[in-house]
Amino acid sequence: MKVLICDDEENIRNLMKRFLALEGVEADTAENGLSAERMLRASVYDAALLDLKMPGLDGLGLLKWIRQEGFRMPVIMISAHGDVTDAVEALKNGADDYIVKPFDPEEVVIKLKSLVDAASLKSIVEGSAAGGSFIGESMAMQDIRRIIQKIAPTAATVLITGESGTGKEVVAREIHKCSSVKDGPFIAINIGGVPENLLESELFGYEKGAFTGASQRKTGLFELASGGTLFLDEIGDMPLSLQVKILRVLQEKKITRLGGTEPMPINARIIAATNKNLEKMVGEGRFREDLFYRLNVVRIHIPPLRERRSDIPVLAAYIIARYGKEMGLHITGFTPEALEMLKNHDFYGNVRELENIIERAMIFADSELIGTGDLDLRSSLQRKTAPSLVPDVEALSLRDMERNAIIRALQRWEGNRTRAADELGISRRTLINKIQEYGIGKDS
Repeated sequence: MKVLICDDEENIRNLMKRFLALEGVEADTAENGLSAERMLRASVYDAALLDLKMPGLDGLGLLKWIRQEGFRMPVIMISAHGDVTDAVEALKNGADDYIVKPFDPEEVVIKLKSLVDAASLKSIVEGSAAGGSFIGESMAMQDIRRIIQKIAPTAATVLITGESGTGKEVVAREIHKCSSVKDGPFIAINIGGVPENLLESELFGYEKGAFTGASQRKTGLFELASGGTLFLDEIGDMPLSLQVKILRVLQEKKITRLGGTEPMPINARIIAATNKNLEKMVGEGRFREDLFYRLNVVRIHIPPLRERRSDIPVLAAYIIARYGKEMGLHITGFTPEALEMLKNHDFYGNVRELENIIERAMIFADSELIGTGDLDLRSSLQRKTAPSLVPDVEALSLRDMERNAIIRALQRWEGNRTRAADELGISRRTLINKIQEYGIGKDS
């Protein structure tokens, strides 16, 4: 964050600059309004701190110029005790807040950070509503944006990796939106969510009479995605028997429907995603090496939310704006303490968990600002701190270890099978089969 401080009192300029530096905030200083104008034209600032009373161009005049020139950064006015009326006038002319001398520098920093976060979120929300890019301002997300801008115009196959809930499909959609096939369809399939015996027909389609019950021709997803993008989510759950057929499609750009004899060309761009370690699966013989290299032409890794905490305020504000509109709730943001609480939380469920926590908080909040008492972070904390509910046994069989891992995951997610499957890195269908196999729920 970079701030412009404009005040004719040198001691105030220096005090604020030193204090902001301690908080990791860069600041430039100007001794009058004209100097501030020159600096604003020459550099980009995230916020401005302006003294109301200055010789020459005063703070109110500078504020009017800032808004007339189209600068949208937050502005805080500094007023003397008797200048409150002028401060109110400044608010009417586009100032975002004001402070009265003598002031607490720490209070100013809190206001600045809160206003900058809100402004950043507002621009992102507006950009998203207008078809803007996916959300996140961390260095990691900026790097991903740069990669997308380079690869989107090409036909390169992309592999997106990251934990469950990090937004892999969001990145895939962004690639499609920036590509030359953006006007074509974006077709997504969750490989782990389709039973193995149906997956091939979903992807390739089938001819009438190909098998019992095939009363008419079915168009597969590869065909439906022609002229657009096919997103293969959870590619790590692809059965080995089908992997060789996917490899052939990537190599030959042709498919054959089940029961068909004539190969048909397809021109869909392929983007795959996984929360699994495909390299490890290749080493274990559970994923074909040749398919891995075909998919891994360009790789985009999305770090978990706990490794890019600067994205949390941005995402949180977007979520509030979205759910507020959907639920008809007038929630405008968070108290500074609540926002800090979110930023310090380890979101093991990533963006999906953040959405759930904020949606609940919005329902129970009694004011326009979500406070610490509205945030329920207990379910995630249990993931790190809750004692094991499965007895420790020195020598467990692999079956026992797997059964216990499933029980723990289900307990942590209060029986939610989709989330438990995400945590375990398996499909929901696989989890259901395991629950039945181990009799979980009958005696656990």
